[in-house]
Amino acid sequence: MDLIGELTVHVSDAAGAVGAILLRPPDARWLLVVAHGAGAGMRHPFMERIASELAAAGAATFRYQFPYMEQRRGRPDPPGVLTATVRAALAAAADAAPDLPLLAGGKSLGGRMTSLALSDPPRPGAPDVRLRVRGLVFFGFPLHAAGRPETKRAEHLDRVPMPMLFLQGTRDTLADLTLLRPLCERLGSRATLHVVETADHSFHVLKRSGTTDAEVLRELARTVASWADSLA
Repeated sequence: MDLIGELTVHVSDAAGAVGAILLRPPDARWLLVVAHGAGAGMRHPFMERIASELAAAGAATFRYQFPYMEQRRGRPDPPGVLTATVRAALAAAADAAPDLPLLAGGKSLGGRMTSLALSDPPRPGAPDVRLRVRGLVFFGFPLHAAGRPETKRAEHLDRVPMPMLFLQGTRDTLADLTLLRPLCERLGSRATLHVVETADHSFHVLKRSGTTDAEVLRELARTVASWADSLA
């Protein structure tokens, strides 16, 4: 039976604490610390379903809220607060399952903020959470705003030291593949790109694809598990 636990992550005195959910299957080989997207929290159906599929594939998950979502504010926190939350969640996850190697990442905004948090060394005296993270997983990296293709949002990825897995749909309006493919090539062996045909930014697929949204989530989870096992 999967272990399900609700926890609290203290971000800072100013930002307060946020909720988190640990889902750990008995055969877990990895723990993915996964952040939500801009408009939906850790209990969004996508987050619930991908956590369930990852558990079936042998990966535990540690989902958590950003402060603005915890406090039911519509506007995302400043980047400094978001990245501080990522680092706090990574530390809490490591304490919750110290025997499991860590992966980090998230859906859209959550993945980008995770990569920002891992792109630079910590402040003097602060622990370097990057030393605990084996790889970074993006469930739809938001490379640019819809209709405004550019790559500025990805400039910090050159400073990310660990392997990265990009899970992207061919209809994702926030990640033009003609820009993302060269970006991954530039990152070299650190980057792996897995493309889902006809999927949009939410990983909804067209009927003509011959597959279903549920099957796509299973594909994503199995891809993450297989990629993670290759890092060992």
